[in-house]
Amino acid sequence: MHTYIGIDLGTSGVKLLLVDAAGNILAQQTRTYPVSYPQSGWSEQDPEAWFSAVMDGLAALNAENVAGISFGGQMHGLVALDKEGNVIRPCILWNDGRTEKETKYLNETIGRETLARETGNIAFAGFTAPKLLWMKENEPQNFARIAHILLPKDYLAYRMTGKFVTDYSDASGTLLLDVRNRRWSRKMCSICGVSEDILPQLHESYEAIGTLKEEIAHKLGYGQVTVCAGAGDNAAAAVGMGVIGEGGCNVSLGTSGTLFLSGKSFAEDKRNALHSFCHADGGYHLMGCILSAASCNAWWSENILHTSDYAHEQAGLEEKTGKNGVYFLPYLMGERSPHNDVNARGVFLGMRADTTRGEMTLAVLEGVAFALRDCLEAARACGVTASVTNICGGGAKSPLWRRIVANVLNMDVRVPETEQGPSFGAAILAMAGCGEYATVKDAADRIVRFRETISPDRAVAEAYEKKYLVYKSLYPALKGIFPEM
Repeated sequence: MHTYIGIDLGTSGVKLLLVDAAGNILAQQTRTYPVSYPQSGWSEQDPEAWFSAVMDGLAALNAENVAGISFGGQMHGLVALDKEGNVIRPCILWNDGRTEKETKYLNETIGRETLARETGNIAFAGFTAPKLLWMKENEPQNFARIAHILLPKDYLAYRMTGKFVTDYSDASGTLLLDVRNRRWSRKMCSICGVSEDILPQLHESYEAIGTLKEEIAHKLGYGQVTVCAGAGDNAAAAVGMGVIGEGGCNVSLGTSGTLFLSGKSFAEDKRNALHSFCHADGGYHLMGCILSAASCNAWWSENILHTSDYAHEQAGLEEKTGKNGVYFLPYLMGERSPHNDVNARGVFLGMRADTTRGEMTLAVLEGVAFALRDCLEAARACGVTASVTNICGGGAKSPLWRRIVANVLNMDVRVPETEQGPSFGAAILAMAGCGEYATVKDAADRIVRFRETISPDRAVAEAYEKKYLVYKSLYPALKGIFPEM
């Protein structure tokens, strides 16, 4: 039986997963690498460290009968190569904050309407286009040397195949792609001072882009191995969760939180509250991102209550769901979706003399769920919705939090049997690209399985509906105060 390798290139490390055609996990390896912070708010990495870590991990997998390899990867990073294919400077990462000036220029001088028309999105500091403008202004000699621009996972594909390619999902986060029409935007290239021919060739995430270089295959003991384009981390994770086609939905309760809705047609959020990106299955998706999710619970439990026993803190709170008088705005790092407000702050509101520790703990979990509901309402305003959602991430290990999400969103919540994130989705993309399955959907339908479905409790859901009306009035009431803080 053929085997497939999914590579998840993260910010702190890379995870490699070896699976068979039935989706059984045969082996996995993780390797870490450092992040450099040369100045306050800057975040960089050496692409060579990625490749070295991947090669070390591949050797340790001891894989046999490998038919295909694909990737999921951290998005938005700027990898600039010269005409010999050498890295010009360290990659500027997705969480780098140096481009405030450039982001403001794009959104205010070029204008949000122009950006939305050309790309389907507005500028965020982490996107690739503002980084190009920063490099042009601050490192003109390096900028002049650029012959190729790649995203992080695409650098791995280049080192493995010699091809300069990317996929539509990852390219969507550059602010250089016309997402609706799945092509590079000439206007955005002109604005950023780059020619279209230095951008990578575009592919669907599941498409084969070449074969593994003979010297690498020989070193690893492989035969001929097909390499597929792969996807941005959120799109790859969605594939691994079976969120494909019309009406697919996934909630992630990681450090940050996301609401990912897939569809067959392009949908633009006119309010710019959500990202409008291409999906790895050949369709599209809307994605809302809240900057603090499970990190809110970690902050509250560990920093404030000085405990890491989350289960103990949540014990007995289910009977209070829908009845809690305390509210929490989870904006500990500012907020992206739907408010796009760097000044927003975390807030507890509604405490009384008899308010308990448990009610405040519950308010934190509810506040994150309400923030995800904000993203769902923004998607519904775009005509995109779903009747069931999958759930993943560290916060989803909490049975209480899963039930709160089901009741706040008022939809069934499905828990997967196994959660391996972008690496599993990447392996599924490799299977589709190698013809093991006819389509990405066929592969996911056969491979992705769920162990539990949580349905909303009608009475609790109705109570949360009333609480949500209060919750969504809080940010507008406090918006003007936050900058003064």
